[in-house]
Amino acid sequence: MAWPCCPFLAATAAQAQQKSVTGGELVKRGEYLARAGDCIACHTAPEGRTFAGGRAMPTPFGTLFSSNITPDRETGIGKWSADDFYITMHRGRFPDGGLIYPAMPFASYTKVTRADSDAIFAYLKSIPPVNQKNREHDLRFPYNNRQLILGWRTLYFTEGEYKPDPAKSAEWNRGAYLVEGLGHCGMCHSPINVLGGTSQSDAFKGGLIPMQNWYAPSLTSNREAGLGDWSIKDITDLLKTGVSARGVVYGPMAEVVHNSLQYLTDEDTKAMAVYLKSIAEPASTPPAGSKLPTTESSLLISLGKTVYDARCASCHGAQGEGKPPHWPPLANNQSIEMESAVNAIRMVLNGGYPPSTEGNPRPYGMPPFAGLLSDNEVAAVVSYIRTAWGNRGAPVSAREANELRSAPLN
Repeated sequence: MAWPCCPFLAATAAQAQQKSVTGGELVKRGEYLARAGDCIACHTAPEGRTFAGGRAMPTPFGTLFSSNITPDRETGIGKWSADDFYITMHRGRFPDGGLIYPAMPFASYTKVTRADSDAIFAYLKSIPPVNQKNREHDLRFPYNNRQLILGWRTLYFTEGEYKPDPAKSAEWNRGAYLVEGLGHCGMCHSPINVLGGTSQSDAFKGGLIPMQNWYAPSLTSNREAGLGDWSIKDITDLLKTGVSARGVVYGPMAEVVHNSLQYLTDEDTKAMAVYLKSIAEPASTPPAGSKLPTTESSLLISLGKTVYDARCASCHGAQGEGKPPHWPPLANNQSIEMESAVNAIRMVLNGGYPPSTEGNPRPYGMPPFAGLLSDNEVAAVVSYIRTAWGNRGAPVSAREANELRSAPLN
């Protein structure tokens, strides 16, 4: 005998099912957005539990340690509400009003919409909780006084969600939202002053990353990573795989491709490419060229060719032509010719980013040569690749190689 259907119970069941579907979709969207924001990069320590924090972030002011953002109620964000999370993202303050150090990119995350913030929070609440206490920051006096952050905020923080530019396309605005907001690209690709801030007029103009001892090139200047004369396909290839016909990523940017950009949809990757192309100079400008005396340059470059032929040519080609997509070309490679040679020296010393199980990003597995080459040989081979085959970079010195050999990797 069947019980008669109760309309109230039927409606309640339907609502519960709809809520479950919506919740599942919200979590899935939040996972995607957390990937776009590369949250895992800072909030997961090497060999640590995912999102449990504890990653050391050296700064000119001391060492900061990332926080546990798993839903553990004692040590993570398990007691937080969606409002609490939004306040943290949007205002750069803890739920109790405490000030957050700007190593957390809240100056970019403030642009994230409330809907996207809620989705990320829903995702983080769905992951396994990890009971792991946050480590105390190790900052020098007076930087260990959080009240000083108020001054930094006055100078460098403008609160507010991203406002679309009505004069631009929806695609351009989506790209701007991802680059300026969730992607927080300006955190690395803008020069940082002695106060740890960046003026708006210098946004995306490139600079040394003090926490990692790599150089993040300018996204506006075509002498560096400006993409004004790149095709959209070349840009999307670089973002998606780490290699395009025009360039290659390495160091921290390879990690960004590995953790974040390779997971974005083709639509979002293209939107970022459209925006990045729009903020760059319209045409390339030749790099500065050699700065060392002719005799010294000639001797250094001669030694560099010998090292290159023995160590590098088998992968990158006798004429620097490479074997794309596995081994990038070095001839006519903007990233080799930049005014700063930091990244080229670090690649020779420390090698490329290790291979991922998904096969991205490429290039993968360039070996480190720090244990095989002297400072003079490192300087020589970098000087050679920066000046051979029509490249117009400047030679580098053994002193520069030595300074980077001893610099910590993060």
